[in-house]
Amino acid sequence: MKGLVLSLLADQPTPRLAPQPASGGRAAARRRARSHRARRTPPLAGRYIGYVLYFVGAGLISGAVVHHPLDPARYTVVGVIGVFVFLIATLVNEFLLASDRPALPRALMVIGASLLLSFGIGMLSGGLQHFDDFPARGAVLVPLGIVVSFVAFVLKDADASWRRIFGPMGLAVLLIAAGAYFGLNVIADGMAAETSGGGHSHGGGAEEAPGGSTAPKEPAAPTQGEAVEADDGHAH
Repeated sequence: MKGLVLSLLADQPTPRLAPQPASGGRAAARRRARSHRARRTPPLAGRYIGYVLYFVGAGLISGAVVHHPLDPARYTVVGVIGVFVFLIATLVNEFLLASDRPALPRALMVIGASLLLSFGIGMLSGGLQHFDDFPARGAVLVPLGIVVSFVAFVLKDADASWRRIFGPMGLAVLLIAAGAYFGLNVIADGMAAETSGGGHSHGGGAEEAPGGSTAPKEPAAPTQGEAVEADDGHAH
């Protein structure tokens, strides 16, 4: 019996102890993890340049959209330059610096949505910035920019479905844009009335006297030449 027990014990596999990390193993693992994350994170200079190009492009587009009626040829060129700069920013941020580059169909969608987004941001920011200069135009650009920028952002976002455009969020954006349109038009109409002097036109032949009555203007005094002609009695 004793021999059978010893034989069974001898057949059991010897348990293996888990390898103990050497001294400094955890610190080395942390250093390797930090090094791996550093390799995956885009460089600071690249991220800075990408975002600067984003905002410069959007600023040029906003200026072109608002000021286009003043000088169409000039601001068309400004708008084209802004679109070009914004597209470069999209390529830098979405493709060169991205860890996961999208496939060709998705890449085309991102480029088109980014271009639409630049115009939406340009209309919104330009309409707000120059509303005092172009009230009627700003009242249209601001709500249109809200809608266009939202639609473009949903199409550009890889984690969102285009169906969200017609969801509760899309309805809320549409209501906000409608409220902005009507509210800004009221403000624009008030500014136009103030500019035109209250909307009333007074004739030049009579002046309003105190008490509300009108009195004719006194004729202007004749000049020296006219007085001489009158005394002479001859018409020339």
